[in-house]
Amino acid sequence: MKLAAYHHRRGDDVVFAKGTSGRGLFSEPWDRVYVTTLFSFEWKRTAETIDFAIQAAGNQPERVFVGGIAASLMHEEFIAEPRWAGVRFIRGLLDGPPAKALQLRAEEFEFGAEDLEDEPIEEMVPDYSILEQIDYEYPVRDAYFGYASRGCVRKCSFCGVPKLEGAQREMPPLATLIRGVDDQDGPKKDLVLMDNNITASARYKEVIAEIRDLGFERGAKLRREGKRPVQRRVDFNQGVDARILAKSPMYLREMATICISPLRIAFDHIGLRRVYTTAVTMAADNGITSLSNYMLYNFMDSPEDLYQRMRLNIELNHELGVRIWSFPMRYQPVTLKDRSHVGKRWNRYYLRSFQIMLQATRGVVSGNPSFFERAYGRDQAEFLELLELPHAFIFHREGYEQSGAREEYESLRAKLPEAERTELFSFLAEARGDGEQRARCRRAINERSFGAKALQLLHFHALDTKDAPDTGRDRVLPLFPSVNPDPVMPSEDEFVEDAGLFSHEEALAATRSRAKTAEAAS
Repeated sequence: MKLAAYHHRRGDDVVFAKGTSGRGLFSEPWDRVYVTTLFSFEWKRTAETIDFAIQAAGNQPERVFVGGIAASLMHEEFIAEPRWAGVRFIRGLLDGPPAKALQLRAEEFEFGAEDLEDEPIEEMVPDYSILEQIDYEYPVRDAYFGYASRGCVRKCSFCGVPKLEGAQREMPPLATLIRGVDDQDGPKKDLVLMDNNITASARYKEVIAEIRDLGFERGAKLRREGKRPVQRRVDFNQGVDARILAKSPMYLREMATICISPLRIAFDHIGLRRVYTTAVTMAADNGITSLSNYMLYNFMDSPEDLYQRMRLNIELNHELGVRIWSFPMRYQPVTLKDRSHVGKRWNRYYLRSFQIMLQATRGVVSGNPSFFERAYGRDQAEFLELLELPHAFIFHREGYEQSGAREEYESLRAKLPEAERTELFSFLAEARGDGEQRARCRRAINERSFGAKALQLLHFHALDTKDAPDTGRDRVLPLFPSVNPDPVMPSEDEFVEDAGLFSHEEALAATRSRAKTAEAAS
């Protein structure tokens, strides 16, 4: 959006395409094509998009500019790819003069090479108009997007921010962004700030005061001509640091003066339990009752560690009268080209089981006690038992319970000697996906690679999650339709857009389906 703003200032025509969906772009050669890379585990799709961009640029790679997260963290690997010779890979932020940040060459008469003293692209007001050019509808739409600060004071080993953005530093006043968007596109309802650690800002109190002055004080509503007033909200959507929040009542006292919703707090491991509990309690004391947190898992934690963190939120909800929704985020090394990483205390089978559980609610762990216990178990032992269930049983929870298949499975599992059970689940954990697992199970059954009891269990693990049990039901999601679902789930714009639960194609299909439904309704 900032790149579009830069080119529109120059009088250029700009077209926005998401992925390789814009095949019509081949109808004419483009002077310049930009590609924004996201996470390293999307390497295959990123590579396809760069190849697509080179084609769209008339097979002139020098007209292609690639930047973003993966291009910064894996810079050398992109440069080393022979077929991308000539492509300009940009590391980090576009926070210098445009010509320098984009590596433009005056000796080759590249347009824009004279922009050596202009405002950095990083600081430009985003151009919202390009979002209307694609079918995909972003969950967060009616909002100002910006930063009050960049970088972070922490250097967490699992995080790429220090390499991407460097040390913590302040950004220009938010008023510049707000007024610029208002002039170009009209007022927005919400303010979404993507700071990595706002509480570490040297200007924290000044930033909060500025947010209030810009019309986002507690209880603020946006009034548009001819329309009903709507509740505004502020969202520091990268989360805030519990370790800093717990140091002084000032942080949450200030935060409570703006229309924060939800307050997102990182809860990366159980060792943060004390400071996290203190931060949530202080939030409740200041009247902040809508909370969310990011829970890193598959790093140095264990399934038991994750369960304890999820369970703590259920207890805090009850004790403090708040609503906390958890968004577990699966750790992947920031330079790994796929999602294959398995933490030392996890295994592939458990990771896939947990992913299926999360798909039921688009990645959110409900704060409703009955729903939580049904979905994740009443204690750690039951959680582990659920993780070991055949994936078809998790996907079609009620159907396989009503058919009696789960009861039969658990009876067989209880009779299996511990050594054989360990061997069986080590075998299941070796598969890289459900398709490979089913094939391996069928092969083991045919070859009689295990004892009789284990072979009976493998028949259940060979079931396809796409095939519902014969119970007269064809619904797959949500997984637990008749079990008291959370009556107050987060709104669409409070969800995490991509928690790694669904493929890119599934996400696009869901968006197109919503669009068709809306069109039919209108």
